[in-house]
Amino acid sequence: MCIPVKAKSYVTGLVEFCIFEPVASTLSVESASNLFSTKMKLILAIGAGSFIGGICRYLLTQFIQARFLSTFPFGTLGVNIIGCLVIGLIYGLSDKGSLTQDWRLFLATGVCGGFTTFSAFSNETFLMLRNGQYAYAFIYVAASVVLGLLATFGGYSIIKLF
Repeated sequence: MCIPVKAKSYVTGLVEFCIFEPVASTLSVESASNLFSTKMKLILAIGAGSFIGGICRYLLTQFIQARFLSTFPFGTLGVNIIGCLVIGLIYGLSDKGSLTQDWRLFLATGVCGGFTTFSAFSNETFLMLRNGQYAYAFIYVAASVVLGLLATFGGYSIIKLF
């Protein structure tokens, strides 16, 4: 649903805020305030989900990596594959109508966004290439993409079965 609003953008430090002003004839001040309140709650929920996902990512990465005597990033690979499975489950539930959009955003954008580690994946691959570990880099990229896609499909398919 499109609600006509004028947006003024103010930049403070590294954070950009948008303050919405109602269009005179179509949106009351109370409606604009409710819209802002609703969006702020959603933004805070996504932020809380990212906080939870980030902590889980750190703990699980450390847990997995401690079980291998290798410089290969098994922890990040494991977290990425698990994150792909979870996001498949989330979108499967969402498509089935079992999750509201707010819950989907909290879980997928927030928790999974904080949990999965594509930027770490990219940096670790770069470091392997820079250090001449070409075979490790190739295996890591291939395993991340193929296993990630299979896990996402698997999560989605699990939900479709029930």
